[in-house]
Amino acid sequence: MHSFSTHPHGKLLLSGEYAVLDGAVALALPVRFGQSLIVSSGTEPGLTWNSLDHLDQTWFSARFSLPDLALIETNDEKTAQTLLDLIHACRRQEPGFLQSETALNVETRLDFPREWGLGTSSTLIAALGRWSDTDAYQLLFETLGGSGYDIACAYAEGPIMYQLDEGEPIVEPINWNPPFADRLYFVYLGKKQDSREGIHRYRSLTEGKTELVETLSAIGMHMTDASNLETFAALMLEHERLVAQALELPRAKDLYFSDYPGEIKSLGAWGGDFVLVTGLESDEQTRAYFHNKGYDTVLGFGEMVK
Repeated sequence: MHSFSTHPHGKLLLSGEYAVLDGAVALALPVRFGQSLIVSSGTEPGLTWNSLDHLDQTWFSARFSLPDLALIETNDEKTAQTLLDLIHACRRQEPGFLQSETALNVETRLDFPREWGLGTSSTLIAALGRWSDTDAYQLLFETLGGSGYDIACAYAEGPIMYQLDEGEPIVEPINWNPPFADRLYFVYLGKKQDSREGIHRYRSLTEGKTELVETLSAIGMHMTDASNLETFAALMLEHERLVAQALELPRAKDLYFSDYPGEIKSLGAWGGDFVLVTGLESDEQTRAYFHNKGYDTVLGFGEMVK
């Protein structure tokens, strides 16, 4: 018998990357892929935890005693410690969490490859928040940190505008289904990035940050109003130029796809994970271009976005 189950969505940030940390209004999308968390009665004493990837392979396992949460065994000490930190953060909000059970099994399962960067951590935090009846934003801010847009996407039913206002998350669901959605694609670059490095670069900016936040906010809002692909592509380019200039990093298009006729925008940690691409004349042409360059993960808007 399952005593609890949930399936939060992964996420993509279409505008406002980095600047969302300083209050920029950002356009964010929940995606079709996510992570399930299923809790059931265990046969062995304590909390037995197994995390499966999209191929049903166990990538993390651990067993903790209950209720004191001492680590009994694990295949990954660092991940086990992160998980313990999260459970303790749950207990700070809800002291009764995992205090009375004696034998529990938890299984998490991703339905996207971990390296895609769609939110292995954020979907876990969102799921833990639901299970423990705690505030997932608070769990995030107390442990891994970040803007929280990924937590907002976890249970969103569609696109959102997200803003941190003096540390408080503001989530506005929007009805955004662009008429040119069939010409938008997400291409995986295959270079998993540590977002902390980009955040550090952004944090070290000393000038022009307020203006950058305001301009990127405006671009994100204009993106949701764009009625044709040309207007949207121009906004993508403007956003890329501004962030590239601020971070002093080359654009993904200049690095990898300088001969591509369409527009390309980095998403999330610059230089890795996915890029947003405006398609060519046909779906076949678009996919063929990236396949010929060695990029095999090309998802259409409808294949990726919830």
